[in-house]
Amino acid sequence: MSKGFTSSYRTALLAGLVFTLFGGLGARLFWLHILDRDELLHAVEESRRNIIVENARRGEILDSKGAILATSRPILVLGVDPQALRADDARKWPELSRLIGVSLADIQRVMTTKYYPLAATVGAPAAAAAPLRIISDADEETVLDEPDLRGNRPIRWAKLCDHLDETTYDAVKKLNVKGVYGTRAYQRAYPNNGLAAHVIGYVDHKERPIAGIEHYADFYLRGQNGWVESEKDGLSHEMAQFRTRRVPASDGYSVVLTIDATIQAMAEEEIVRIAEKYQPVKATIVISDPSNGFVLALANYPSFDLNEYSKLPRDEQGRMRNVAVADQYEPGSVFKIVAASAALNEGRVTPESTFDCTLEKIDYNGSVRNLPREDKSDHFDHPLSVAEIIAHSSNKGAAQLAMSVGDRRFYEYARAFGFGQRSGFPVGGEVSGTLRPPEKWDGLTITRMPMGQSIAATALQMTQAMEVIASGGVLLRPQVIREIRDPQGHVVCQFERSEVRRVISEPTARTMARLLMGVASSSGNGIEAAVPGYEVAGKTGTANKLLPVPTASGGSVLRYSDRHHVASFVGFFPASHPKVVISVIVDDADAHCIGGVAYGHSVAAPIFKRLAERLIPVPDLHIQPPLNPQLSKILALGGDHP
Repeated sequence: MSKGFTSSYRTALLAGLVFTLFGGLGARLFWLHILDRDELLHAVEESRRNIIVENARRGEILDSKGAILATSRPILVLGVDPQALRADDARKWPELSRLIGVSLADIQRVMTTKYYPLAATVGAPAAAAAPLRIISDADEETVLDEPDLRGNRPIRWAKLCDHLDETTYDAVKKLNVKGVYGTRAYQRAYPNNGLAAHVIGYVDHKERPIAGIEHYADFYLRGQNGWVESEKDGLSHEMAQFRTRRVPASDGYSVVLTIDATIQAMAEEEIVRIAEKYQPVKATIVISDPSNGFVLALANYPSFDLNEYSKLPRDEQGRMRNVAVADQYEPGSVFKIVAASAALNEGRVTPESTFDCTLEKIDYNGSVRNLPREDKSDHFDHPLSVAEIIAHSSNKGAAQLAMSVGDRRFYEYARAFGFGQRSGFPVGGEVSGTLRPPEKWDGLTITRMPMGQSIAATALQMTQAMEVIASGGVLLRPQVIREIRDPQGHVVCQFERSEVRRVISEPTARTMARLLMGVASSSGNGIEAAVPGYEVAGKTGTANKLLPVPTASGGSVLRYSDRHHVASFVGFFPASHPKVVISVIVDDADAHCIGGVAYGHSVAAPIFKRLAERLIPVPDLHIQPPLNPQLSKILALGGDHP
């Protein structure tokens, strides 16, 4: 019988070939699934795993009415997964460089850096866990994966550039460079540019807080980035059905300030007026609410644009210094409120008590002390009452008021008013000022400190001290944060009036308010601050600056200058029911003043008046004229209540 066309040999050969092929396939499968399984599975996961960073949005900073002072705008950040790059896409890198404005050398560095040494992440949180978002030594925002078999951490995302617009991103996508894709991020923006710059502060390009409320309240403002871990296809598109983990981003909370943008703008407009007219070294305006200590406005000259802070030349970076809390000065005659308040509160004097202000020397504690000189224009031919000492700003009178209470008690009152200590104002850089204890005084300190020499204060401290009188005798903690709100707008924290201590009694505070009204009256030296129809209480200050003077030995010594002054007016109104405290402090405007001297009454008082008049129509302040204008006139002249 025929066996057909197939021989036994051919059948055996074919069968052997089939069995060999299946044996090889089985061996290969055994090799892939058993022997090399872990390494190959890791390689597959490397190529398919997709880690997408979800950036959190930083909370907003708002003014007291809800106006946005700082916000975060969405932007596109272009990055690359170096593990997913194709070799033949390298020819597209020059065009990518041109599109995104990043040098080809930088692009090549990022593209070819595929691993991050494990040792470089030692000490980082959860160094052995994946995925981990860190800032690398190269200062790049980078996403790392878990260590590979050689102990290195594969880089799964590295930033190429930020601030990419949609049109450019569309062009980048058309290049079809595998592994290059964009993520949504946020950029900090300040809609009002330099408004309240020294209060708000700023963050750098990586949203790291640098100064102001941005830094102080960063715990609330900063969000927590999240990520999505899933798989991607050959075109680097996410396959959402394979998501294995999602950590949602948590947006930051918003901070509501006590600053009123309308009032802040007024203060900044007036400080620009000062700068243009007098070209001072620096100037500060502070406006606060004496009922709760809330700061309504804080303006400094010079200032800067929050959106352009990085463009300031090195020699102009002093503009970012918050001189209202970081710089101290000798307050001059404004400080006389401490001596007068102390003597009245201790019952040593009444407003009608008189002092001989023509004396050159006086016996004090068994030794003769030289009294300070009066201003060149002041010649008193009769004993001055306490009311007149305040109204005419007598240096000799202030010294005698302080002597009436003694060194220790006068020092304690100065401390109680807030001098020589930080107020805790939350913008950073605050100094405590200078207030030496009596043990370190010399024989002249008790005669000079009452007139505002031998002591240094910040503009905010002087505002806080005047606020003691306006608040009814209580030292209030100056505050600039009103509320903290979660991303849904719910209030999670609210700040209220905070009393530090009672300094003087309410009757003494009312008496001082009445005496300070005399300063802005026809008989006082601050008539320029008077607002027609309203009760204004305040005090002028013209402080000689301490400047170095060369000595014969080649060194220098500090001496008071007759040509450089700090001019100020600090006051409140309406005096009988205060609504605002206003401080205007101008440093070294002498060169552009008539006579070459910057007096507080001629430089600062008119600005106080302009601000007061502009604040009257502000609805939330509820500023009203006195019910009895004639009574207001009598009080302003230092008379008694009929």
